[in-house]
Amino acid sequence: MHQTNFLVREPLLDAKQRVVGYELSWQRPGGAPSTPDELELLIGFVAEQVNDEDQGWLLRDKILFLEAVPAMLSTDALHQLPPERTVLSIRTAELANPDTMAAVQALRAGGVGILLREADLTRIGSRLPTIASYVEVRFSGADVGAQARTYAALKQSSVGMVARPVSNWGDFDACAALGLNAFVGKLHLTPRPSSDSKGLNPAQTIIMQLMQMVRQNADIVQLEAVLKRDATLSYKLLRFINSAGFGAGREIQSLKQALTLLGYTPLYRWLTLLLATASTSGYSPVLLETAVVRGRLAELLGQAALGRSEAENIFVAGMFSLLDRLLGITMQEVLANIQLSDDVVAALLTRSGKYGPYLALAEACELNSDLVASLAASLKLSPEDVNKAHLSALAWAQNVAA
Repeated sequence: MHQTNFLVREPLLDAKQRVVGYELSWQRPGGAPSTPDELELLIGFVAEQVNDEDQGWLLRDKILFLEAVPAMLSTDALHQLPPERTVLSIRTAELANPDTMAAVQALRAGGVGILLREADLTRIGSRLPTIASYVEVRFSGADVGAQARTYAALKQSSVGMVARPVSNWGDFDACAALGLNAFVGKLHLTPRPSSDSKGLNPAQTIIMQLMQMVRQNADIVQLEAVLKRDATLSYKLLRFINSAGFGAGREIQSLKQALTLLGYTPLYRWLTLLLATASTSGYSPVLLETAVVRGRLAELLGQAALGRSEAENIFVAGMFSLLDRLLGITMQEVLANIQLSDDVVAALLTRSGKYGPYLALAEACELNSDLVASLAASLKLSPEDVNKAHLSALAWAQNVAA
């Protein structure tokens, strides 16, 4: 079936703001429900993109939550996904049909997870662990703390509690205190209120200095001298250059060798990633992972039209677009500390210029925004192009933000 819809992802967070998994769904005009055929297409597409013949499951320890209806519970595509990393969400009312209940129990016996939506926990009672691995908990917003305590009693069982909707950080903290995981929509993109004064720490200051030197094409010897002032940074560079993913082919033991082999553009990209992970104040694992996915997705979206070299700059723009929140400083302060090209600055400030539309599209993919379709069309990208890049970026990020 031809893809006409765009993928939407929503992170599931644990109490420490770490991403436990993602719910993947099709963006639907007006919020209309997906058809069984569309849901089956989603499962098949996801399985094809995040399973590699040699490397296996590309999302590492992440769990995928996918909507299900009775008509597609026996689809062959389900067998292509690792059962321990797959959770199908289904409305509890559907279990009234004996055939649906039998299909759900067969999936559970095979190790596939089941998330029950709209569950009447008092009616299901002791049978719950045999039917579901997760139950979606809906909060009305009146007294989230009291509601959370009611559900927390169920944490004694093997069934996981998943909260939704969680619309503010106070509600998230109430869930976190009781050990509930939570789907957070776009909450993680909203800065947490804080009275702490933040700024660049010593590690970030050195990284910023190195980035500035790379932009000015400083000599390798000068870069090496700055790197030597920070033993941790030097160690990280040598570890990166000798990693299997980089594939140097031989062990590199000197910083000069590492810098020469890496080259200026990849070095700048690596420093951008390092700058985000060097945050020590108000650190948010989900925000870091979002920044990495956003940067990589924007890069992949722009590669065909602009080429790999230009796309490297789009990656930097994508990463920098969340640096203000990651570092706890304003975007103006970020830009004051590092010299960026006019095109990157335009993308960051107004989503304009050569790179801005690609960054805007990557951003829209996080927000279930109606802008996705129009932005993709303006860039001559099909839904399949965008969806493939989206899942590829999600997989790539697991090896960076882990």
